[in-house]
Amino acid sequence: MRRRDIFRSCIAAAALLLAAGTASAQQPITLHGASQFNDDHAFTKAMVKFEQLVKQYYGKPINFVLHKNSELGLEKQYFEYMAQGKAVDYAIVSPAHMSTFSKAAPFIDAPFLFRDLAHWNKVLDADLLKPVADEIAQKADVMLIGYAGGGVRNIFVNKPMSSLADIKGLKVRVQGAPIWSKTFAAAGMAPTVIAYNEVYNAIQNNVIAAGENEAAGVEQMKFFEVAPHLMMTEHAITIRPLCFSVKTFKSLPADLQAAIVKAGKEAGAYGRQIESSEDSQKLDALEKAGKLKRIAFKDREAMKKLVDPVMAAYAKEIEADQIFAKILAIQ
Repeated sequence: MRRRDIFRSCIAAAALLLAAGTASAQQPITLHGASQFNDDHAFTKAMVKFEQLVKQYYGKPINFVLHKNSELGLEKQYFEYMAQGKAVDYAIVSPAHMSTFSKAAPFIDAPFLFRDLAHWNKVLDADLLKPVADEIAQKADVMLIGYAGGGVRNIFVNKPMSSLADIKGLKVRVQGAPIWSKTFAAAGMAPTVIAYNEVYNAIQNNVIAAGENEAAGVEQMKFFEVAPHLMMTEHAITIRPLCFSVKTFKSLPADLQAAIVKAGKEAGAYGRQIESSEDSQKLDALEKAGKLKRIAFKDREAMKKLVDPVMAAYAKEIEADQIFAKILAIQ
């Protein structure tokens, strides 16, 4: 009887372990996203759309946790986390924060690269950025699965300015990638790199006099409170890749991987549509409320001529001259 009892006990224990293992295997996968912004921002909306599309295409239980309002830091940290395969699985990140891994990354939305929104859309539709995406995936272990953005960037400043003469020596915050400092210096300004979340205080304390951003960022960060004059330089149109950790991606089942790739492309397009259409609406609302005043910039073409040689030289330096030529060739 004792041997039979022991045998039965072993069978029961094995059954319990098998059941526990099966239950564990059936636990839904959880993916973590991150956004610097709140629910109203185009980037957050694009990531919510990504979640919805993945659930639709995967068709199996899966959990998403989107950490908003800089809960997990800033975009630079998100990219580092994705590269390490921890804390953040997906996020929208400025190409400027990818320069450590790819010199060409910040070039994809550099100043005066695109003629207008129509040109910008054609470049994205032609998939001309694939060589950059491939390099980032290889060197940083981060996939670019979609492209959001579409905001037109202008200079917000603490006093009215409208010409090249006005902006000579202007202390303006730029993104960390070298191309931004080079181009703004070529236009006669004094660019400085400051963390995004420190720009407001830097203008308030007269460390700098200006910054540059699209409408969504100006609204979200309340830059208009310290720099209420928006100089319409229209110097750049944003590309904001929707990124996904390669390390996380490789750990997922094939059907979920396929859903993520498909959803990423569509969510990126959705984000572009939102931001490009909301841009002027946000500025209209801010101006109507008396919070901001748009000022025409009369020397845009002259500014571009100063910047063009710098762009061409930098493209050659970082071996992105072929991509640059293809972008310029698109009509």
